Amino acid sequence: DLAGHLAKNKVLKVQSVFTHLAASENAQLDDFTKRQSNIFLQCCHILETHLQYKFLKHISNTAAVSRHTTLQLDMVRLGIGLYGVDNNVAVPSQLKNVSTLTTTIAQLRKVKAGENVGYGGNAKVTEDSVIATVCIGYADGYPRSLGNGIGKMLVKDKTVNVIGNVCMDMTMLDVTNLKDVTEKDDVIVFGEDLTIKMLADWAGTIPYEIMTGISQRVKRIYFEE
Repeated sequence: DLAGHLAKNKVLKVQSVFTHLAASENAQLDDFTKRQSNIFLQCCHILETHLQYKFLKHISNTAAVSRHTTLQLDMVRLGIGLYGVDNNVAVPSQLKNVSTLTTTIAQLRKVKAGENVGYGGNAKVTEDSVIATVCIGYADGYPRSLGNGIGKMLVKDKTVNVIGNVCMDMTMLDVTNLKDVTEKDDVIVFGEDLTIKMLADWAGTIPYEIMTGISQRVKRIYFEE
């Protein structure tokens, strides 16, 4: 019906037709992806037959570019791949990370053995410790699920654990075993060495949710070559 209406319309011209693959990264659903792409190509054939002209066709997202090369068609749509992320394990080594989230240490505090750290007192240190409070929390997009040792950050190129609950504006790190840590030191939340994929895995989610969850109050700095 649509093809018939478009063929009669003298004002509109179809420039492109596309759909979005639902499971291109999942090898167990490759048959589903094949069926989905076949339906799309059949629809395109019907449209071209009625319209009597060609148009651009595209269906491939980031995962499909590498996993389903026959579906590259006229164009491909790189999404999260532009940020250096791809669920195809064979590909990420060929991609370059382009985004880094950093924060700073706002406060260092010595905590004695047996004392609690953070809201709810969920964390109790078993030895005299040094706790760094850093300027990022769940209001900035750092998932609360990464609290209590699940999440990690990089301080002076060393991986340290989140301790206690992630707060709205702050998160605490156990930096007891690091030397020469000072207030105002930079802290990497995700980047080249601590990847957003690692962060997402710890949080039980996907890189998309981490990236889109970084709130507007987090300052963005863009570099262009």
